[in-house]
Amino acid sequence: MLNNLTSLEILDLHRNLFSGSISSYLISSPKSLRFIDFSDNYFQGSFSFSSIFNHSKLEIIIFGGRENKLQIDTEIAACNPQFQLRALELSGFNLKNNPTFLTFLLSQHRLEVVDLSHNMLNGKFPSWLLENNRNIKFLKLRNNSFTGTFHIPQHPLSGMIHIDLSCNQLRGRLPKDLGVVLSNLKVLNLSLNHFDADFPTSIYGMNKLEKLDSSSNNLSVEVPKALLQNCTNLITLMLSNNKFHGEFFPPLLNLTKLRILGLGSNQLTGSLANVEYHGGKIFLVDVSYNNMTGKIPSSWIYYVNSLSMGNNNFEGQFPCDQQFTGSFIDVSQNFLSGPLPSCFNMESVEQIHLDGNNFTGPIPNALFNSSTLRVLNLRGNNLFGPIPAQIGSLPPLRILSLGNNQLSGSIPKWICQSSKIRILDLSKNYFLGSIPSCLSNISFGTIDDYYGGIDIAAKGFGYMDNNNEFYVNGLDERDSFEFSDFVHNMGLSDESKSWQPVYSSLGSFIEIQIAFLTKRNLLSYKHYTLNFMSGLDLSCNNLTGEIPRSLGKLSSIRALNLSHNHLTGSIPVSFSNLTEVESLDLSYNKLSGEIPSTLVNLNFLAVFSVAYNNLSGSIPDKGQFATFDDSSYEGNPFLSRPPSEKNRTNFVESPSSVESEEKWYESDRTFFLASFTATYFVFLLGFGALLYINPYWRRRWFYFIENFLYSSYYFVVDSIYKLSIYFNN
Repeated sequence: MLNNLTSLEILDLHRNLFSGSISSYLISSPKSLRFIDFSDNYFQGSFSFSSIFNHSKLEIIIFGGRENKLQIDTEIAACNPQFQLRALELSGFNLKNNPTFLTFLLSQHRLEVVDLSHNMLNGKFPSWLLENNRNIKFLKLRNNSFTGTFHIPQHPLSGMIHIDLSCNQLRGRLPKDLGVVLSNLKVLNLSLNHFDADFPTSIYGMNKLEKLDSSSNNLSVEVPKALLQNCTNLITLMLSNNKFHGEFFPPLLNLTKLRILGLGSNQLTGSLANVEYHGGKIFLVDVSYNNMTGKIPSSWIYYVNSLSMGNNNFEGQFPCDQQFTGSFIDVSQNFLSGPLPSCFNMESVEQIHLDGNNFTGPIPNALFNSSTLRVLNLRGNNLFGPIPAQIGSLPPLRILSLGNNQLSGSIPKWICQSSKIRILDLSKNYFLGSIPSCLSNISFGTIDDYYGGIDIAAKGFGYMDNNNEFYVNGLDERDSFEFSDFVHNMGLSDESKSWQPVYSSLGSFIEIQIAFLTKRNLLSYKHYTLNFMSGLDLSCNNLTGEIPRSLGKLSSIRALNLSHNHLTGSIPVSFSNLTEVESLDLSYNKLSGEIPSTLVNLNFLAVFSVAYNNLSGSIPDKGQFATFDDSSYEGNPFLSRPPSEKNRTNFVESPSSVESEEKWYESDRTFFLASFTATYFVFLLGFGALLYINPYWRRRWFYFIENFLYSSYYFVVDSIYKLSIYFNN
């Protein structure tokens, strides 16, 4: 049908649900085509790129988006296209085995926009794209395998506003004249490469720069303070995961446009106590995993929405001069002390990470009076008292970690009403009473909760798109513009239409960690791995009573730890329904009875322990149980392994060996007594000689005997006194 449209100039099919193959004949006939967009559909099969090379008027080509199953036929090395493109977007294809694909671009000299991201392209960085196209404005080569150094031409590229080279294998120093050649650049994303040495000083003069992301490289010099002083239009500055050192912040931080500041995982030092911030609301500040000291400034608490300061050396009390109105706060693994802060706006906060500090006192009731709180991590402090029993709005918790404190009382039943919890850690406390049977109401990661669980790791920061690019919530809408939106604003009929910048996604973001004991190790679960972890840890408490049979309903749980308590009764047969469990620890209790034979159906069970109980009977030896060694069962004298076929055969065929084993004490009794007596006298003589020669140890021995006699005497007297009182009453 299209071959009859001889004057057709624009063929735009983007953002539909078209599927099937694209016939090359469809678009080979209308020679008047200037614009082709097949993006964001579900096309399949193969498409010959050379079929459009005879379109002399073609200026814009857009492919890609969504789930690309379309294969591009790129055997075009010998072809010479008749067009001169202004924009080419071809992203999300596997072009790894097509090294000649880019050669057709050698003849293009009018390119203004190039997006070849997510194609697994390899080889040297195509610096000739910048050499040949002096009017280029937008270059996006994200997520490929380009190697070598980042070369730029010597002539200025005054029109260039956006470069994204992230997620490649580029290395070496950055060009010295980067800020001169690209003086009008607004977006520069160099993250996830292997660049080293320092920033070229010419970058400090790029006063139009709005986004700079050089995170996850090997940059290892003193942190560039001049960036904050000269680049006053910065909206996003990401320098995390490098080796920057020294002090970064000036006494007065006055950046009215800054919204994202990422400095995590470096070697920064200095104090923030005297740093005052004057500006607008900051969406995200990350200074985690550094060596910063001093107190946390109260101005940061007020102005920042998502604040990550964990794994530093901050000290003192948490500043509550002003209320924290943001959604995420992480001050974990520092040296903060005093009572737990309660100055959070519980109508907006979603994640609170205060673990690994020296906070003391009870848990404020306000921390649980929230309709938005998803993660509360207070593990590893010195908190005491009970968990608040009366709360207002029930928080939609996904993670509740209160382990390794000094909490007491019983486990409140309101926790059972937080049915979306995936990780519940109450270990290493002093909880009393029985295990609430209503814990079976908690999902612990049922399949219906996986998609909602993504918010655990990313909520408060943004979202990941289909190409694993991270977009920030709450910023200018232009941050999430797609390439096709950008190109559609080019104006095919109006050459003078002004260009608007498109902002790239973040190359890195804050990494959330939750420590949880599973498989006998305290593991840290990060970011999206949290979506695949679910567990209940009540170990190291003073819980009593029987294990509720209803816990067998937790069919999606992966780790269950009830060890080091005073639980009695038998192991519930219903545990055979824990089909996803990988770690099951019931050790150091007072359980009795047999190990249910139906537990052999737990096919994912990797770690199992019932050590130091009062169990009896035979140990299962099928399925995963055939892989567990004796340490899983030690301390149960009445447990026994069933004899294997090999052992039974040996038992029948060699009765003489069994008889000799049964009578070893009769055949060598005389020799045994003689050797034992001789050894005993030698030991006594040696001990006496030691005391005679060494006066210090002689005095220590006499003091020990004297203390032992006094202790025994007072123990006997005290016991007799208590017994007499008892019988008299």
